Amino acid sequence: MGKQFEALLPEHETFIAKQPIFFVGSAPLSEEGHVNLSPKGYDSLRVLSPNRVAYLDLTGSGNETSAHIRENGRVTIMFCAFEGPPNILRLYGKGTVILPGTSEWEELSPLFPPIPGARQLIAVDFDKVQTSCGFAVPFMAYEKERDTLRKWAAHQGDDGLTEYWKQKNVQSLDGLPTPLGEALVGE
Repeated sequence: MGKQFEALLPEHETFIAKQPIFFVGSAPLSEEGHVNLSPKGYDSLRVLSPNRVAYLDLTGSGNETSAHIRENGRVTIMFCAFEGPPNILRLYGKGTVILPGTSEWEELSPLFPPIPGARQLIAVDFDKVQTSCGFAVPFMAYEKERDTLRKWAAHQGDDGLTEYWKQKNVQSLDGLPTPLGEALVGE
C-alpha cells in the first residue's frame, strides 16, 4: 500500500501534473493553534526539482500557511486522484514564502500564468514523498475552473487588493504575523 521515497520519481511528477487540485496543510507550534488545510486550484503548481515544488498563492480570506511557514516552516502538500487509478501522494517538507519584488519572485513567477490576485509564492523543499492507496477516495469528474477569484481580483485592482491584504492577510487566525503582512506594514 503506502510507500516512501526521498524524492519525486518521474511517475510522481506525471501524476502531479494531471491533478487539477491539491491541498496544503500547515500548523502553528502552539497546541492551541489552529491546524490549516487549504485546497488550491488553477494552474498554480510547478515541480522545480525532485525535491522542490512551488505554487502561486492567490488572495484568500486568510493567510494561514504563510504565517505557519514563517513561524516553523512545516508544510505538507497532498495530491489525490479523483479520476483514474486510486492514488494519494504527499510531500513533507519546509516552506519558504516568496514575495513580489524579491529576486526569487523574479526568477520563479515567470513559470506561472499571470493570475489576478497572486499575492506570493510558496516554495517547498521536501525530504519525504509518500504514496498511499486512496482506495476509499470517490471518483469525481473535473468539469472546469471557477472564474470567481479571477474576476473578483481583477475588479479590485492593485490598490483594492493591497487594501484587502492589509485587512485580511497580515496575520493568522491565531495572531501570527505573515511575511506579506510584515511587508505591507513596512510600506
